[in-house]
Amino acid sequence: MSDWDTVTVLRKKAPKSSQLKTESAVNQARRQGVAVDTQQKYGAGTNKQHVTTKNTAKLDRETEELRHDKIPLDVGKIIQQGRQGKGMSQKDLATKICEKQQVVTDYEAGRGIPNNLILGKMERVLGIKLRGKERGQPIAPPGKNSNNTSNKHPRQQPQLDSGGWSTVCSRRK
Repeated sequence: MSDWDTVTVLRKKAPKSSQLKTESAVNQARRQGVAVDTQQKYGAGTNKQHVTTKNTAKLDRETEELRHDKIPLDVGKIIQQGRQGKGMSQKDLATKICEKQQVVTDYEAGRGIPNNLILGKMERVLGIKLRGKERGQPIAPPGKNSNNTSNKHPRQQPQLDSGGWSTVCSRRK
């Protein structure tokens, strides 16, 4: 068999999928009359740690059956009274709880979406319960509970008497 008898067929490589997705390739396929199916994937190409659910769009439309909960107006009034009782502005309270002033404004106006972390921070700063049945009641300072009968510091641990440590801070008896 000689080289004159062999036939070599040269073909173009099939285009890669990334090349098929370019805008020029899609436009060329449309001009040729080929059916083109384009769809955008939800959250594609993002590097988000906290991915929102697909129901977010429905919730944002706020239909009657799906709606964000709002802070009750009485809780907003309690926050406002507690803040004014401590002589703080909305900005001062926002700074102390490490949130934006708009968050405090929304919570006081009853427009905020309830977040237990934010409510807990507000409770600690204002010293007033904002959740549960005892809304508006002052929070008892730690250590003054009637249930706590021992006067030990919460971090102290019971020590062994057999030549062990006398305190947590590593002193010998």
